[in-house]
Amino acid sequence: MTCQTDLFKLDSRLVDQNQRLLQHLNTGRTCSRETNQLLSEIFGYQLDPTNEIRLPFHTDYGRNIKLGKNIFINCNVTMIDIGTIKIGDDVIIGPDTTLLTTDYSTSKEKPIVIGENVNIGGHVTILPGVTIGQGAIIIAGSVVTTDIEENVTVSGNPAHIIKEGNK
Repeated sequence: MTCQTDLFKLDSRLVDQNQRLLQHLNTGRTCSRETNQLLSEIFGYQLDPTNEIRLPFHTDYGRNIKLGKNIFINCNVTMIDIGTIKIGDDVIIGPDTTLLTTDYSTSKEKPIVIGENVNIGGHVTILPGVTIGQGAIIIAGSVVTTDIEENVTVSGNPAHIIKEGNK
């Protein structure tokens, strides 16, 4: 049985399917081809072969995640995609990172957009509605609460600029 409110009008069949696929993905023994096939079923489109997602991987819906090319997502990443999550090309996401498109305290979901050539360290939390500009670097352990400009390095809770001009 799926726990959801009228607030997040998700197709409960897709949520249930996503959970079954994730359980198989995260607990079974699969080769890279099988892993990519299961992830493609979760996302609802064919995962680009240049992308690598290390397991375990967690999402509540899956269909609202849009990935570019040449993306590396390390282990234990969670994407709460009630709202859309768009990730550009050439992005690295460190382990134990969480992307949240809702905090469940309001009736709104807000998209997350990550530009191209972004490097996100481990244990980072990105809150709803955040856009991260191209070429940004998010230092491990940061909590990103507001939009991040292009080509800057940020760190802290809340994340703030510590260096400008990443190139």
